[in-house]
Amino acid sequence: MVSLKAEKVANLLRVVILLMISIVAISSRLFSVIRFESIIHEFDPWFNYRSTQYLVENGFYEFWNWFDSDSWYPLGRVVGGTLYPGIMVTSAAIYKILLTLGLPVDIREVCVFLAPLFSSFTAIAAYLLTNEVKGPVAGLLAAAFIAIAPGYISRSVAGSYDNEAIAIFLLVFTFYLWLKSVRLGSMLYSCITALFYFYMVSAWGGYVFIINMIPLHVFALLLMGRYSTKIYVSYSTFYVIGTLASMQIPFVGFQPTFTSEHMASLGTFGLLQLVAFSYYLNSLVSKKTMKYIVGFGFSIIVALMGIGLAYLTMTKKIAPWAGRFYSMWDTGYAKIHVPIIASVSEHQPTVWTSFFMDLNILIWLFPVGIYFVFSTLTDSQVFLIIYAVFGSYFAGVMVRLILTLTPIVCILAAIGVSELFNVYLDFRVVQKRKSLKPSSPSDSKDSTPASQPIDNSTQYFSLTSINNLVKLFVVSGFSLLLIVFQFHSTWVTSNAYSSPSVVLASSDSKGNRQIIDDFREAYTWLNQNTKETDKIMSWWDYGYQLAGMANRTTLVDNNTWNNTHIATVGKILGANEKDAYKLVKELDINYILIVYGGMLGYSGDDINKFLWIIRIGQNIYPDDLKEELFYNSQGQYSISDNASPRMKESIMHKMSYYRVSTIFGKNGMDRARKQQLPSSVTLDYFDEVFTSENWMVRLYVPKDLDNLDRVPPV
Repeated sequence: MVSLKAEKVANLLRVVILLMISIVAISSRLFSVIRFESIIHEFDPWFNYRSTQYLVENGFYEFWNWFDSDSWYPLGRVVGGTLYPGIMVTSAAIYKILLTLGLPVDIREVCVFLAPLFSSFTAIAAYLLTNEVKGPVAGLLAAAFIAIAPGYISRSVAGSYDNEAIAIFLLVFTFYLWLKSVRLGSMLYSCITALFYFYMVSAWGGYVFIINMIPLHVFALLLMGRYSTKIYVSYSTFYVIGTLASMQIPFVGFQPTFTSEHMASLGTFGLLQLVAFSYYLNSLVSKKTMKYIVGFGFSIIVALMGIGLAYLTMTKKIAPWAGRFYSMWDTGYAKIHVPIIASVSEHQPTVWTSFFMDLNILIWLFPVGIYFVFSTLTDSQVFLIIYAVFGSYFAGVMVRLILTLTPIVCILAAIGVSELFNVYLDFRVVQKRKSLKPSSPSDSKDSTPASQPIDNSTQYFSLTSINNLVKLFVVSGFSLLLIVFQFHSTWVTSNAYSSPSVVLASSDSKGNRQIIDDFREAYTWLNQNTKETDKIMSWWDYGYQLAGMANRTTLVDNNTWNNTHIATVGKILGANEKDAYKLVKELDINYILIVYGGMLGYSGDDINKFLWIIRIGQNIYPDDLKEELFYNSQGQYSISDNASPRMKESIMHKMSYYRVSTIFGKNGMDRARKQQLPSSVTLDYFDEVFTSENWMVRLYVPKDLDNLDRVPPV
């Protein structure tokens, strides 16, 4: 009765602690709303928000068949077949439920707070997965770690309305369901795993990680001789239902049947059938016959499969790895062949400081957890090791993938800490006292003593023994490290990951906070001072924001589906005024948007991106753009008077530095590049129509031609 009551109290405490962790997970992600306002962050989230608005206003059928003529002018974009709709459908469903319950909210508020809400679900999923593998203590620690780990917070703060907002929860929960289905051999749990995998496919392109990790787990278990009917039932059910379900997403379609990133799952499925068949044959024939069948028959089958795979790959029946996936294996591939992938900052290799910033003390506890997992090595723990190895590799080659590494680091760190605390939090002292017991007549006659000693051990708690003082010292030290981790996570979240790129903040000389709102100022100007049919040209980074806030037609955006179109924009920005003017008129462009950070020292402006813009354009137009022409005679990338002639002639340079010298004077400095400003910059074919308060966003229009199709003289 006492043990039953204690178990109920323990279960209640777990629920209360999990609830508190969920509250912490949500509240720690609200800095951006408190400091700025309820606003959508970054770039991609603006497209997701605009798509969610369209879904709510027009319904699912119209959304699924939406052709967006306001983007990628004049091509347009088939939206329904080129996106992962999971996050939009999730937000729309929550919005409809709240309205049904009589809670009127704006769809923007749902989008802003969706990521913090799902972060609490992720903490619960981490608890379930770790509890499945190790136990409730490790599970609670894993939930606490992932709730505040900066590596996950970076993509789940309020306003970060990107696919990862719900995808990390789905990743962890799908893995939990998979491990549970393997342990139970349950077809029901395998079906649920497949359904959550389908949800993951609808939400994020990172579903490829799941559909490769699970087959690797099965393959590893087969190599270790751990085949069982539970594994057969679990994987066969999951693969068939999950693959069929994933093909219902138009953006995925038939890719699971012919692309390289899905072949591991298909091959493992086929191998599993062969292994199951061999076990069936083994029960019917003798061992000698079985050895012959395995040695001869399986060799032929494997050889045929290898030949078939090679043939299908060579004839392109099986599509090669996509550029973004292939660049994970060949880290130099993207920079040479697909510069638009390499130009994105989150696709760069990870530096050590990023690991420390995003994981802190967890990165040291991570191998401790691996050690303890190796000491027992159950089927579920084999999966954790595989996840740890591949997660670490991918996080090393692409900084963005620290996001997928963070869950396993939190789980294994929690296992390491729980094992340590299980030993060092045991302060019981065993005191052994010996007493004499009289010999009974039945005792052996050989017994020399008249009585025998017996062990009357007693246990009690004490903090004064030497062993317990050492334990207390170790526990206090680790507790201090965890407290430091908590402060580090809060500081990083507050200062590094809670600033929307749309609105910037800085401090003046007196330490007072200054808000820099140039982007929204420019987008509002466009919305209120231009025609609805006007076309805006900018570099692709700002396409989604222009469509979402200015509500104007754009030439390129962050979808980057057409490299030629993007390269054409790069060609215009790298051309001289006369050539650029012709292209602008051919494309019917009304406004050109340039982001310039030299006034404030904003390093993310277009001039700092210009070499990547040239490389991307050169990939399509090698005769018109050559990167070496934009370096000066010393081989330097300069913007001042010693810049190369081609650099000074480009409209990117001219539109960035036009009239800037009137503010800083003759010997002014570009604060972003720490170089002297060019002395005189003139424009003949374009007019400046708007410059934001801090000169960060600048808008230009092409001049009208005269009656003889000539540019009017300046």
